[in-house]
Amino acid sequence: MSITREDVRKAHARIVTRIRRTPVLEAEPAAFGTQRPVSLKLDFLQHGGSFKTRGAFNSLLSQPIGEAGVVAASGGNHGVSVAVAAQALGVKATIFVPEIASPAKIEAIRDHGAELVVTGANYGDAAAACDEYRQTSDALFIHPFDQPATIAGQGTVGVEWERQAPDLDTILLAVGGGGLAAGMAAQYDGSVRIIGVEPERAPTLHAALARGGPVDVEVGGIAADSLGARRIGELCFDICRRMLAGHVLVSDEAIANAQRLLWRRFRIAVEPGGAAALAAVLSGVYMPGDNERVGVLLCGGNVDLATLAS
Repeated sequence: MSITREDVRKAHARIVTRIRRTPVLEAEPAAFGTQRPVSLKLDFLQHGGSFKTRGAFNSLLSQPIGEAGVVAASGGNHGVSVAVAAQALGVKATIFVPEIASPAKIEAIRDHGAELVVTGANYGDAAAACDEYRQTSDALFIHPFDQPATIAGQGTVGVEWERQAPDLDTILLAVGGGGLAAGMAAQYDGSVRIIGVEPERAPTLHAALARGGPVDVEVGGIAADSLGARRIGELCFDICRRMLAGHVLVSDEAIANAQRLLWRRFRIAVEPGGAAALAAVLSGVYMPGDNERVGVLLCGGNVDLATLAS
């Protein structure tokens, strides 16, 4: 099974009254050492603080939901997004998150009325606990990345961006489980080069491409709470393998430098995962070509301000 541009367009029509049309900032070339302005899509301003609210709304609006509501496992942002969508639609939500989930994300999940279970050292452990819960519950499971409705919903970022910046040659975006990359690749369908950016310490796509299919990887680093899936999704990998124009790895230091630059230059506060794509440009891991028009997706803003300040 695959996801098409038409699937993404239908998802956008389904959720458009529920989501924010997030703005684009045309950043001057001097800020990033590029020849042309860089288009920054500010999707950390989405409800719930990340792009994932798009996939959550599309999942909840496209499937029947019983009295048991919905259940999800998350490193943080997916849980916030499912809680936001469930509250807006009057649906019960139970969210499993690991102990490494940031306090800001845990607080946001609780603020939106979901039942929260904090368990396990990382996302994989929380997912396992969620699977046990699902065996005795009729709640609808909302996967954080590897479901068609989730993927199509994440791709709606591109529906907006295509209208806001129709002249882009390349888009850089962060890869965790692969839902965003797969959705955006489906939306643009080859008309724009999509480059996946992963932390060196959470290389799920890199490992899968090297092995010819999804494999478990050890995850860690400063972006683990948002980009720390142990393996890329099967459906996501199939789409990314066929449709991404490339992928690169960035260090924790590069991610932190990107966070600092965004704050100092633009007063934009994002979490490490939200800054990962920009880190590829700033560190030189991705070098735009002559006159190449680049877009960078800033995908998550659920950052603890005390941590950012340090």
